[in-house]
Amino acid sequence: MAAPRSLAGVRILDFSRVLAGPYCTMILGDMGAEVIKVERPGPGDDLRHWGPPFMPDGESTYFLSVNRNKRSIVLDLKTEAGRNVARRLACKSDVVVENFLPGVMESFGLGYDDLAALHPGLVYCSITGYGTVGPLRDRPGYDVIIQAMGGLMSVTGEPGGTPMRVGVAIVDIVTGLYSAIGVLGALQSRQRTGRGQRVDLSLLEVGLACLPNLTSGYLLRGVKPERLGNGHPNTVPYRVFPTRDGMLTLATGNDGQWQRLCRAVGHPEFGTDPRYATNAERVARRAEVEALVTEWFQQRTSAEWMERLASEEVPCGPVYTVDQILADTQVQALQTVQEIDHPTGGRLRMVGSPLNFSQDETAPWLPPPRLGEHTEEVLGAVLGLGTPELQTLARQGAFGSGGLGKPAR
Repeated sequence: MAAPRSLAGVRILDFSRVLAGPYCTMILGDMGAEVIKVERPGPGDDLRHWGPPFMPDGESTYFLSVNRNKRSIVLDLKTEAGRNVARRLACKSDVVVENFLPGVMESFGLGYDDLAALHPGLVYCSITGYGTVGPLRDRPGYDVIIQAMGGLMSVTGEPGGTPMRVGVAIVDIVTGLYSAIGVLGALQSRQRTGRGQRVDLSLLEVGLACLPNLTSGYLLRGVKPERLGNGHPNTVPYRVFPTRDGMLTLATGNDGQWQRLCRAVGHPEFGTDPRYATNAERVARRAEVEALVTEWFQQRTSAEWMERLASEEVPCGPVYTVDQILADTQVQALQTVQEIDHPTGGRLRMVGSPLNFSQDETAPWLPPPRLGEHTEEVLGAVLGLGTPELQTLARQGAFGSGGLGKPAR
């Protein structure tokens, strides 16, 4: 008997592509929701082509990273036949997720008002770049642009250096997380009221939500944050420091940890020195404190400092590359890397869900789908369409010029 999953029985019709929306629906799929991924004929989701690296069968590893636990169908929403199938699927679903520009779904007759009139219990999640109102509403949103415009880039990088993007599309990812939370909240509300609702998110708003302490410092006290490299604006020392043979990350979050750090390095007197005893004093003397720690840490290797600091319960850690953290014994103990069979890609290894329930399962249960792989299966199971109806829809262009066909890969 399969292990239970917390969202079993919830059906999601997913019109989203690239990252924020697919990340949201992957999270929900990990918890057992049935995710039907609607893709356009031909190229499908743009993310299928973002690479290298590509798998031997031509699939993008980027696409594979955020599309497990989904079934793919192809619909041409430019045709009335395709749009009609989409409406019928929406009426059989609990949730719709889309990340088109404002007005696009409405132009297809698939906007929230259109579908809610047919299915009042529908939860409809829309993700846009800049929101549905305002002068920028019609602009497409890309993570790197939002990192720049939203302020994140201005505080990332070395002091006096070039503003830098975070090394991953962090605003897209956090938007996916917020979207999943919003969907779950709306589903819970539906339990109480019997009605669905629209959930709107924008990358711009999420980008600002990623800067809670920095926006608060400016709004409440007028403090404009600056780039501090790996430093922290509110606590010191809290950054990467060089050692004799490499780099080590240090995070002293309170005065007690500062005192223990000073003991670990053999200078307990600095722990109570009035110039450095409180965090406020250390922040005011940031350069002095960081120079002291740099001098201390360069006297020993990273491994030696890790052992000393751990014995004094001072938060610290190595600076790993991706291959090193994936091979780390702690990651192995957590069984973070999981495997699933793919029909053309073989045995896929992937980072699984970080959610761990005491009762419900979250391990991958479906491999990322090939383009259009499940069109016939889904339309048969959900809408009860047999071969004659599917052939009629194919002639009407519902699935694009290629008809039902076979998966692209």
